Amino acid sequence: MGPTREDDNCWLQRALWELGVNAHPELYPGDIIEFPRNKYFSHFGVYYGERDGVPYVAHLTSRDSDSKLLLFGRALKSTVKLDPLNVVGKKYKVRNDLDEKHPPRDFYSLVKPEIDEAIGKLVTYDILFHNSEHQATMFRYGVKKSEQIEKVYAKIVPTWKSLFEKKKM
Repeated sequence: MGPTREDDNCWLQRALWELGVNAHPELYPGDIIEFPRNKYFSHFGVYYGERDGVPYVAHLTSRDSDSKLLLFGRALKSTVKLDPLNVVGKKYKVRNDLDEKHPPRDFYSLVKPEIDEAIGKLVTYDILFHNSEHQATMFRYGVKKSEQIEKVYAKIVPTWKSLFEKKKM
């Protein structure tokens, strides 16, 4: 299989992103989009396509809920919403990084109907087990995965292991 659109743009997009340049890549329905929020975490959604020329993103959010991140990073009243891209964030990048490990599912026959069915239903947001990245990868690949949380685990687990071995925990 030859180079894909991802291969051609990925290195350039990452380099620009690291330099703080927001290169808006061409989006295709089903693309996972990352919106940086702070130094450690980002918000994720799935590009849904355009409606009346306006690009939309499906994403897990508690934004309009009276529920905030409560104890242990959980918000009880979260939903999948469909919002205009620029409402979710003006700085973003495509993050289809798992395409080689997990083949993307067909947007029109599988992903779009799942998004349409999920919109507005209450979901428990959990930063460790069901965050916006988990939801986005579940839509695109049918697999719940959060690389940003895995990075946190990679830093925490060795520390915990060391404390257990020293019997300090």
